Amino acid sequence: MRCHLRATRKAVAFFAMLTLSVVWSKPLTAQPQSQNSQQEIQRLRDKIQQMDLMMDELKAEINTLERQGQKPSPGTQKAPAQPQGVVAIPSESVIGQPPPNAVPIEGEITEGKNEVSIYGFAMLDSGYNFGQINPNWFDVERPTQLPSFANQYPPSGSVFAGVRQTRFGVKSSTTTGLGDLNTIFEFELFGTGVDAGQTTFRLRHAYGELGAFGAGQTWSPYMDIDVFPNTIEYWGPNGMVFFRNVQLRWMPVRKKGGSVTIALERPGASGDQGNYSDRIELSNITPRFNFPDLSGNARIVRNWGYFQGAAIVRKIGWVDTSANKTNLGGSVVGWGVNLSSNLKLSKQNVAKLQVTYGHGTENYMNDAPFDIGIGHTAPGSVVPIKGVALPVLGVVAFLDHTWSERFTSSGGFSMVNIYNSGGELASDFHQGFYSVGNLLYHPIPRVMMGGEFQFGRRVNFSDGFNYNDYKVQFSFKYDWSKSFTTPTL
Repeated sequence: MRCHLRATRKAVAFFAMLTLSVVWSKPLTAQPQSQNSQQEIQRLRDKIQQMDLMMDELKAEINTLERQGQKPSPGTQKAPAQPQGVVAIPSESVIGQPPPNAVPIEGEITEGKNEVSIYGFAMLDSGYNFGQINPNWFDVERPTQLPSFANQYPPSGSVFAGVRQTRFGVKSSTTTGLGDLNTIFEFELFGTGVDAGQTTFRLRHAYGELGAFGAGQTWSPYMDIDVFPNTIEYWGPNGMVFFRNVQLRWMPVRKKGGSVTIALERPGASGDQGNYSDRIELSNITPRFNFPDLSGNARIVRNWGYFQGAAIVRKIGWVDTSANKTNLGGSVVGWGVNLSSNLKLSKQNVAKLQVTYGHGTENYMNDAPFDIGIGHTAPGSVVPIKGVALPVLGVVAFLDHTWSERFTSSGGFSMVNIYNSGGELASDFHQGFYSVGNLLYHPIPRVMMGGEFQFGRRVNFSDGFNYNDYKVQFSFKYDWSKSFTTPTL
């Protein structure tokens, strides 16, 4: 390209010199011009006009070549902007707003380059719990972990402090001929399961996607992370669908006005043997999951916010491995519907709303107990008991408010209700209520500090016991991120 430009410029210079030499090849005299000389002058003028036309054509060609030289080569052309119908994978609330230079993970395309971003934050949570809670969950407000009988977790009133919300992550994005190749790896220090109560490694996301297909561990399509309010309490609204799961997903629609996602997810569930937990007949019951969970969502996005509808269907089975003639094995079909929205009430106010209902979907809820409970069969049945998918209702209603550039608040309410089966214990969990309100201060963009009041309530199934818990929390959070970009090979 550059050689062609240099050659063209030399040609223009040559024709310019040739024109000048022709014009000045004969000296001008004051003698009267004959008819022949006038004809010669006219011929030279015609030649000059032809040279001028040729020079204009050459200049136009140079301009065209220069414009082409400024465009990127086909291998580095900017891909068309991908509408953001699917929201890029965020972390919850104020705790994990994506860093300014974070690489997009869903629905966004970079400009023909390789980009890697490392990010994270250090966070201190401290406060005072006026009541009692399971010691393994000392720094969160989980209604299912509140006492199920009087003085279960003494004493009342305790100070807590920890850094378990501290997080580290790596994201990458590479433009390819098949679409953007995006990956994310993220962990935190909040121990759960066998590590409950500890400050230890916990995987959050290990996920990649190429074009419309993704695989790994990330948010379930059945949930909506954008419903999570701008709070500092780690666990969040108990009535919210909230689950990171291993999955294979397909995203056939990702447009500015909406999106569609379908996934096959790793199955799993928990069961409550209730009043029959001490029966030897139930000691040989083993869960069986021979089909993945099928989930999906569809979202429409408008100037006023968005609305998302999600659904899930799953098979939950169990096998009786004993040699008893009475086979207690069986299976149920679990299903659920989750409707959620963010409403932009004004520039300063965003309402975050969700309502969900299902049978046997407690595993996908943020704070709910068992998926399967014990139910009684009709009198005279060969099998006296059966497993039933417990119905669950969850509600979330929060308002995020921006006071100014430096101050924000969030407050609201959440609830989960379990429709217990007849074979469950009277002290089993029935209802949980959750409410928080806060004031957060951002002295600079990457620093947050603030205080929050938290309330939790547990209601038992049928023994009349309930428990209210009150807590105050103060948190300090410091974000950081760094991006590295290299040209695409």
